Amino acid sequence: MQAILGVIFHFIGGFASGSFYIPYKKVKGWAWESFWIVGGLFSWLIVPPLAAWLTIPNFTEIIKQTSGHILALTYFFGVLWGIGGLTYGLGVRYLGVALGSSVILGLCSIFGSLIPSVYYNFFPEANKDSISTLVSTNWGQMVLLGILVCVIGIIICGKAGVLKEKELKAKGEVADTNNEYNFGLGITLAIVSGILSACFNFGIEAGHSMADTANQIWMAANPGQGNFLYQNNVTYIVILWGGLTTNLIYCMILNARNKTFGNYTDKRTPLLANYLFSALAGTTWFLQFFFYGMGESRLGNGPSSWILHMAFIILIANSWGLVLKEWKGVSRKAFMTVVAGIVTIILSVLIVGYGNSLK
Repeated sequence: MQAILGVIFHFIGGFASGSFYIPYKKVKGWAWESFWIVGGLFSWLIVPPLAAWLTIPNFTEIIKQTSGHILALTYFFGVLWGIGGLTYGLGVRYLGVALGSSVILGLCSIFGSLIPSVYYNFFPEANKDSISTLVSTNWGQMVLLGILVCVIGIIICGKAGVLKEKELKAKGEVADTNNEYNFGLGITLAIVSGILSACFNFGIEAGHSMADTANQIWMAANPGQGNFLYQNNVTYIVILWGGLTTNLIYCMILNARNKTFGNYTDKRTPLLANYLFSALAGTTWFLQFFFYGMGESRLGNGPSSWILHMAFIILIANSWGLVLKEWKGVSRKAFMTVVAGIVTIILSVLIVGYGNSLK
């Protein structure tokens, strides 16, 4: 039952992440950097402490009592993840929701699930799976097979993107739903984003002592009820400070360079609607990790939990891509190629899930 709940929570989180960019498409008259940072203020500064306040009594005391080294390392991974999140937005901008999310999150799932296991091979910790454990056990080998299948799925999605670009160029047109489509620039940003976005998982690992403290306090007050569903909410605050730092600096630079500071007060645009849609996007974005924490508390923060979460995001994002007709005007071959890539990535999740069940 706990595993089923974990899967459900990861699905809800995946739906939130795969859907968060949709409200941004309703913003009118603002530059990308303007609506991105407004949404980001909700994602990284406003909603996380509100969620912690609602779920973890005295969460500020937990942060204050945490060593400076742990806080600094957690924040550092947040900064790196922030670069990944920033390039995620740009990758989706130039590739579209479907292809951009598939490549970025596929890479993120691979690095996020494997690198912590490599780390624990050199610095063992109780209840943490090392890469040696994965290689030497039947269940671990199945998890690694699932990750390999995920890589294949990403390659197939990349092939679909190349086909799409060639066909649109041959027709002398661009996709109606994404007039900024640029495969070369987009795929470069997607690779950078996929690698650095995995740092969020590293940040969770680095700041796990804060979650452990929250969990111990809750379990002492609620004996016999399992792990605390919301234990990671306190860790998120520090990680997201790092993400805010990166994105705020970059967006302010863009506002200055593009002379778009006036967006925030431009009465020629629907200001109230723009702020509301940006706030909705930012809040929806945070909900992915709110529910990830709940899923992780039921499944464990190993390769299975991370890649399951990422794959649900890929599934939802691609569903939105189809709804938004991002593949309109391409050949059946290109369309079926991206579908094959999506199906392959979903298959990788099933393989990882099977491996986890063997454990």
